[in-house]
Amino acid sequence: MDETLNSSEPQPSDDPMDEAEPLPSLSKSQNPKPTSDTDSDSDDSDSGDESQQTLQIETLETELSNNPVNYDSHVQYIRVLRKKGDIEKLRKAREAMSELFPLSPAMWQEWAKDETSLSSGPESFPAIEKLYERGVYNYLSVSLWCDYLNFVQEHDPSVRECSAVGILKARNLFERALPGAGLHVAEGHKIWEAYREFEQAIFFAIDETDVEGREKQVQRIRSIFHRQLSVPHSDLRPTLLAYKAWEAEQGNVLDASSSDLDGISAHVASAYQKALEMLNARVHFEEQISKKDIPDMERLQEYMAYLKFEQSFGDPARVQILYERAVTEFPISNDLWLDYTRYLDKTLKASSIVREAYSRATKNCPWIGELWVRYLLCLERGRAPEKEIAAAFEKSLLCTFSSFDEYLDIFLTRVDGLRRRIARAGEVGDALDYTLIRETFQRASDYLSPHLKGTDGLLRMHSYWARLESNLGKDLVAARGVWESLLKISGSMLEAWQGYIVMEIETGYINEARSLYRRCYSKRFPGTGSEDICHSWLRFEREFGTLEDLDHAIQKVTPRLEELQMFRLQQENKSIGTMANQRETLSKKIAREKRKQRPNIADEQRTTKRKKDIDPNITKATYEDLRAFFSDVGGVVAIRILKDKYTGKSRGLAYVDFSDDVHLTAALAKNKQMFLNKKLSIARSDPKQRRMRESVGRNTPMEHGEMSGHTNGQTNTVGESDSKDSSDVSNATLAAQPQSAYRRHAVENVQLKGKNTFAVPRNVRPLGWTDKNKQKTEEAPEGEDQTPKSNDEFRKMFLKS
Repeated sequence: MDETLNSSEPQPSDDPMDEAEPLPSLSKSQNPKPTSDTDSDSDDSDSGDESQQTLQIETLETELSNNPVNYDSHVQYIRVLRKKGDIEKLRKAREAMSELFPLSPAMWQEWAKDETSLSSGPESFPAIEKLYERGVYNYLSVSLWCDYLNFVQEHDPSVRECSAVGILKARNLFERALPGAGLHVAEGHKIWEAYREFEQAIFFAIDETDVEGREKQVQRIRSIFHRQLSVPHSDLRPTLLAYKAWEAEQGNVLDASSSDLDGISAHVASAYQKALEMLNARVHFEEQISKKDIPDMERLQEYMAYLKFEQSFGDPARVQILYERAVTEFPISNDLWLDYTRYLDKTLKASSIVREAYSRATKNCPWIGELWVRYLLCLERGRAPEKEIAAAFEKSLLCTFSSFDEYLDIFLTRVDGLRRRIARAGEVGDALDYTLIRETFQRASDYLSPHLKGTDGLLRMHSYWARLESNLGKDLVAARGVWESLLKISGSMLEAWQGYIVMEIETGYINEARSLYRRCYSKRFPGTGSEDICHSWLRFEREFGTLEDLDHAIQKVTPRLEELQMFRLQQENKSIGTMANQRETLSKKIAREKRKQRPNIADEQRTTKRKKDIDPNITKATYEDLRAFFSDVGGVVAIRILKDKYTGKSRGLAYVDFSDDVHLTAALAKNKQMFLNKKLSIARSDPKQRRMRESVGRNTPMEHGEMSGHTNGQTNTVGESDSKDSSDVSNATLAAQPQSAYRRHAVENVQLKGKNTFAVPRNVRPLGWTDKNKQKTEEAPEGEDQTPKSNDEFRKMFLKS
């Protein structure tokens, strides 16, 4: 939770002005004249202080005008105004600060005491009482509650005179304080004692002749004692002694000086024993959180451990009070507020307590978007009026969040609530118009689009918006306008086009969807998006279009796919070239390291012998060399140099796959051309099957040709191995293969058999295939030898040519 305590927002102090001097006199009629030098010096000093205060006030007013959310400036401004005694400005300054920040309990106490000292008449009582109410709402403070209770007893005429109305008012106020402050383990006993003293004062005010009234009051005081003895608090044992002493005053025989439970009713003794056990179980935690000499982070961790312990007992009231104590100590810990409100959502659901907690949480940590989102949901869950929800939403937009996604989440949460409210319009009286949703979306788009350009969040918002325009607003034109506005912002997002197309298809507007495909198929999208949209168009036409539509799509898509394939190959070549350079650099480095070592004489002799056996004019052919050789032809899809599986050396053969027959024919025209100082022989791998495939059409199994480079024109067959190893380019065998627009990648490493299964894996059988002719053997056409040729035989065939 480090980030929660290091927030840019300042943490309110518990007593920022606790040591401030009493409010000075505000009488303006007194203007004594100096009668001596001493008086004159004193007057000059006061005048100097006043001038300094005035200058400081003006400086702080300028700072707050430029930055109204500067917490420290507000505190200093209030302190200086209080010292100067400018009551009107002081009131306005406190009100202004309370609108932006929750004031600490000490600040509320000081404010209420200042107002009390200025005017204690009955006319000022309601305003001061309201200040106390606002204070106890913000934070849990036993001290503030005690001040509030004392103020009511001293300044409310009805309470002071012990009238029936006044007594009822005071009792209700005490009962309000008990569920919160009265359960405070460390200080709660102060509220109970004040309650007992109030009732005791009423007892003494009852006439002695009113026996029934006095007895009723005794029972009331006894009940308060019993209730207090059943609550774990730090003053539990002294409370027991006070109770026994009080019972003795009522004529009951009890040992008031003993802390045992003799003479106390069984149910009171049992409740007290249980409360004592609970207190003992919490003493250690109370000691840990009350330490003042440890860092705040450590104290917060102690609170979290205490909360975990309290939650294990399953008493929501005690858990809630401990959370209130924690947030009073750490008011800007966003993790603490999130944890607290999450607990309330789970246990209390839509009660007013939850709503008030969220209101205070967003005021203490306004920079946390998740708190605002959950606050809006809490208001909706509690069926709050639209006016209250709208106010909370507008207030959230004035806050500063760490990311634009938080603003997006708030906007979408607002739209969710409006949509649900419109959907249940028959259940509520304040039915809403759809235009409110449209306006909310438009505000979100205007604000977020420049910052979320090309992101999934912006796509999600516009997709949601378009769907509501179509389904809830019943306006397809407006829905299309939403998609068009997104394309202007994020037209390079494939998902934006796909979402638009899906909407048109789902609504049955096929021609409009086709028009979108025509607009976007030639655009460049990240990754494989460009290929994906082309194939998507072809699938669309197969499912929805006519044959003419399909042919038109193929005509448009095929050149685009070829262009994209060439681009991919260029990128791949760059990558391969970079890797080759790295390998070459590494090999040179290794060679240099070897040369540094002392050579072995026998190794030198063997090396010399090998060099004599090798033709100095022979060079190795690489993938780059072959690709460069066919660069003027184009259409190269893949190159495969066959290598021995045991030695890893070249077999002297290579296959080259081409994208179509046009490129393949151009490649065959390069037969007998020079390649690395050698003549290169180029041929198809199965020329006997070409005529048959051409008669069937371009969707038949792909043609496969091969080319061999050698001075004598030797070639090899596909799938055969050569026991001889060769690193000479003159032994390299090349293969060429046309591919249709539907299939971009060549099938490699497949076993081939027979004429019509060429380039088809053995485990793939055509639709409707049967094995009726399984026992029949195919007869070779007259004059053709179907016996597979070895590499040597294939080379001899080329030698004859």
